[in-house]
Amino acid sequence: MAGRTQKILIQTKLGEREVVRDSILYFPHGLIGLDDKREFVLIPVRENSPFLLLQCVTDPGLGLLVADPFPFYPEYNVKLEQAERKILRVENMRQIAVLVTVTIPSNRPEETTLNLAGPIVLNSKARIGLQAPQVDAKAPTHYRLVGDPAPTASAVPDPSGEERS
Repeated sequence: MAGRTQKILIQTKLGEREVVRDSILYFPHGLIGLDDKREFVLIPVRENSPFLLLQCVTDPGLGLLVADPFPFYPEYNVKLEQAERKILRVENMRQIAVLVTVTIPSNRPEETTLNLAGPIVLNSKARIGLQAPQVDAKAPTHYRLVGDPAPTASAVPDPSGEERS
């Protein structure tokens, strides 16, 4: 059956979804605190939303709300160590996508924050991901979407010179 895309049904926090098997992202080390969860897919929350659901394929109750941080915090910079690049099989930095988890407090959407300290880095070509804690980050740990001042262009760039573009 060459040329046919294999689809699977998974249970998610958003209900049953059909996903393409080739869209599964593999996390060799899991996520922080979820070491045994290795296979995830990205599911749009709804059309034209900046938010995605990083849904565990094997655990319907495990789905993390994530977003691309750059539209919200343009000066954000993620530093990847050599060991992390090796795990991700990075050949070119253009293969890299960065997501951050989003927290929306119950009944307080105005207090929504992005977790900038623990980005999820994906090699979109190899379909491999990892969580890369940022210990020397210049960005705040959590960035509030409403009310925090916008970052300025004078933010200090990563000394390694490895900026996400």
